[in-house]
Amino acid sequence: MRHHRYRYAAFIAIYMGAVPAAWAELEPITDTVMGEVTGQAFMQVETIPGTHSSTRMTLNMDVETHVNIDDVQVGQIDGGTDFSARHVALGHIARNNGDQFNGVTYNAGDKVPFEARLPYLELAEDEHGLVGFRMGFGQARGSVSSSTDSFSGDIGLQFEDGSGALHDAVLMDSNGVPTNKRATHIGVAPGDCASGATCTAALTKLRSVNVGEGNNDFTDGFFIGFQREAMDWQKLDGTGAISVGEGVFINLPTNMKVNLENFVTSGVERLQTHPVDMGTNLF
Repeated sequence: MRHHRYRYAAFIAIYMGAVPAAWAELEPITDTVMGEVTGQAFMQVETIPGTHSSTRMTLNMDVETHVNIDDVQVGQIDGGTDFSARHVALGHIARNNGDQFNGVTYNAGDKVPFEARLPYLELAEDEHGLVGFRMGFGQARGSVSSSTDSFSGDIGLQFEDGSGALHDAVLMDSNGVPTNKRATHIGVAPGDCASGATCTAALTKLRSVNVGEGNNDFTDGFFIGFQREAMDWQKLDGTGAISVGEGVFINLPTNMKVNLENFVTSGVERLQTHPVDMGTNLF
């Protein structure tokens, strides 16, 4: 043991003696040497051009999560709520052996995570100060379940009518008037609805949606924004902007196509989000 201590002491003495010489002779690194150095920052900060001055801070991290929230109330003002939902869940649990989700096969009881990559926070300012901020993900996919009473934003799914034609989903109030502010119903726009057909239903019937794009692809459009006035948020890929209103705005892109008649009569089944499958009793 004594010999080992001597060796360690000698090594430390040599190292400590060499350090001052290194500190005293700092030299610039050539471009060639710098080109051989690779790395990735934990946080990226960038300025986003647009009508407002925006700063986006992105974390270089991946998250797989399974979350249950009993009750969510956001934007309670002027006698209403921008977003009101119960039993909100990210991710779910497979009910059967062989269930497939996002290209992966699961067994009954397996947790199917909500996948989120590159989370970011973006701040938008004008000459008067902060106009709004939003939180989102550079890439996201997975299930979102809820019993939603009031929704402000956009839900990007499509309804298929009896003829096989596809219609973009439209958010509406209880009178069937299209709105993306505190909507309570969703369906097909009145002008596109077949005569005599019922083409809208309460949002509470849209119990689970699959966030994503195309065929099991991640989306860069999933975010929640908080604005003191109407404004535009730039798309992450730089191809345009998403116009949002004052208050809370949730952008919920999905890759779902839903049969309109089935939706109106029975709605979209909720995925299992509780360890013990409660069916409809929990909701």
